[in-house]
Amino acid sequence: QVQLVESGGGSVQAGGSLRLSCAASGYAFSDFIMGWFRQAPGKEREGVAVFGRYGTTVYADSVKGRFTISRDNARNTLYLQMNSLKPEDTAMYYCAAAQSVFRLLVANEYKYWGQGTQVTVSS
Repeated sequence: QVQLVESGGGSVQAGGSLRLSCAASGYAFSDFIMGWFRQAPGKEREGVAVFGRYGTTVYADSVKGRFTISRDNARNTLYLQMNSLKPEDTAMYYCAAAQSVFRLLVANEYKYWGQGTQVTVSS
């Protein structure tokens, strides 16, 4: 079955960097759309960055220029490089996968999810 396992979260000060990883197994990784989402306490889950099947990348406006999504199909791994972190980036970050979606940054369109990794940014 599809498994997604996130890692790389932690606590950093504002301005710092973190790199999240999502190890995938149980399916043809290169055929799936892969994305990063986040959810802060009391807020809805929101799309952060998505890597489409044909190399398309989409970012939320709030992270453009600071975050970079990438994927290594040979290693079945998705990454999220997060630079210039801000306190408002604090959230649980989730990796998600889907074979097809209509709206890339909408969480409800994704079928498979990891357990999440916590990112905390202090001011």
